[in-house]
Amino acid sequence: MGVVLEGVGLTHAGGLPALQGIDLRIEAGERVAVIGSSGAGKTTLLRLLATGLMPSNGRLMLLGQTPAQLGSAALKKLRSRIGLIHQSPPLPPRQRVVTAVQAGRLGQWSLPRALMSLCYPLDIDGVEQVLTPMDLTDKLFSRCDQLSGGQLQRVGIARVLYQRAELVLADEPVAAMDPLLADHTVALLNRLAAERQVTLVASLHAVDLALKHFPRVIGLRAGRVHFDCPAGQVTDALLESLYANDELGPVQAQANHPVPQTFGPVAGVAPRCL
Repeated sequence: MGVVLEGVGLTHAGGLPALQGIDLRIEAGERVAVIGSSGAGKTTLLRLLATGLMPSNGRLMLLGQTPAQLGSAALKKLRSRIGLIHQSPPLPPRQRVVTAVQAGRLGQWSLPRALMSLCYPLDIDGVEQVLTPMDLTDKLFSRCDQLSGGQLQRVGIARVLYQRAELVLADEPVAAMDPLLADHTVALLNRLAAERQVTLVASLHAVDLALKHFPRVIGLRAGRVHFDCPAGQVTDALLESLYANDELGPVQAQANHPVPQTFGPVAGVAPRCL
């Protein structure tokens, strides 16, 4: 089982609702893109799926378990099965790339092995294997503060690949990359997820990347699911309604890449293609 949300809501400590009435089911092995304007709730949703936050109400199940019902040891084990790719990976500046990638398995290793890995690389071949598709093998022993923002994001992706996570959550994983590299990286991430049969959920500002590479696209607006469609059924009308009153608008969100209108205009409120 992948991910199940039933009537999930999340309200911040100040009383501001971030997510409201979220009903979603993502099967194991699915690849899903989440789009929407800034503040729509995309990052909050991913943090919820990463168990960094717990729902204020509703029911959340991840990989067949209910995080809110787990003790600390069981929750830690569940988290070791979930990989989170950050928009700005939290990599210590002086840390070597090989050590940063190996950190993906700290939650799975014994304490002595985990501590040893921080001092001496234990699996150089394994790290090189996940750095190769990221074109970063020449950076194996480089310090993280010597890398560009795009390279750091690719190290973050390599760390999750090394982790062998069953559920991969990517929060704007290519925001620091140029358009060509971003397209290549998103395509690669999808291909590797399909080959490994892992569940992939990615939040993206670039609508063109979401429609091109992901079979299913979820649009979030004001903390609610605005639509949930196969990528081929996402029309201009749906996007216009998703980004209505957004200062950037769908054109900027798509990074100036047009979206083909496959079904023509939709009158009134955009439907949810469930």
